[in-house]
Order: sequence, then structure tokens, then C-alpha cells
Amino acid sequence: MLSKTYKSIVNKITHKLKNPTMNKVKSLADLKKMKEQLQSKIELREKGEDPSSRLQVKVAMATCGIASGAKTVMEFFIDELEKRSIDAVVTQTGCMGYCYAEPTIEVQLPNQEPVVFGYVDNQKADEIIEKYIKNGELVDGIIPMNYNTIENK
Repeated sequence: MLSKTYKSIVNKITHKLKNPTMNKVKSLADLKKMKEQLQSKIELREKGEDPSSRLQVKVAMATCGIASGAKTVMEFFIDELEKRSIDAVVTQTGCMGYCYAEPTIEVQLPNQEPVVFGYVDNQKADEIIEKYIKNGELVDGIIPMNYNTIENK
């Protein structure tokens, strides 16, 4: 029995093949490219089903973050985590409220509380990957949590 994700993707492929206005597969390379794109989407959806069991990196991509270089930092995390074979979900989020410390990221190791880092550039991102993500070793740049959630009151 196929999962909902797989059924959805099969339906999309079927739709693309039946719809003449869609790009046609003209070569084996086109077919391989389509397969890679669809497998990437499947993997992303499967990772999103149980995010607490995976490393999560959230990059603040509000206007202040983007202006400070958050897009470059996000791309660095995506590329480097993949190169280092670290299973992670890298996503963007809105403002975290730390505009003075942009670019900011939140890193949540599996089944642990999240940690927010400020002033993250590619060099700091590399240090976070090597020390904090791989070894659980704290690094400079952590922004202390200065609020209580409703659950903590």
C-alpha cells in the first residue's frame, strides 16, 4: 500500500505525462532529472513528518536577516550539512526578534531544546557544525533566552 506522499507524487507524474502543455521528456537525461527532483521532494516531505527526531536548523529570513546575509548562511548550511552527510532539516523562518544580532539561526539537536546563535556568517556556521552539531560543544554567539512561554508560566 502506497503512502499518501507517494500517491501524491505518482498523481503529479501522471498529470505531467498526460498534460500536453507540460514539458515533455525528450531524453534519458530529462527523465533522470525529473526523477532526481521528485526524489528530493519525497525526501524533504519524509523528513518533515517527524522533525523532532532530526537536527533542525532554522535561519531567520526576515528583512533584517536577509540584509545581513542570512541567505548566504542558509545556503552554506544546506550545502555543508549535505557534504558532511549530516541528516538535517534546514528551513527559513521569520523574525526571531534579535534584529541586532542578525543573521540569527536556531539549532535544535534531536530531542533537545533549541539554541539560538547570533552574528552567524559562514565561518561561524562552520564552527557551529563542527563543534556544536557534531560534538555537542557550545560555541560563542549563543543568544540567551530572555522570555517565558505560556507553558512555563
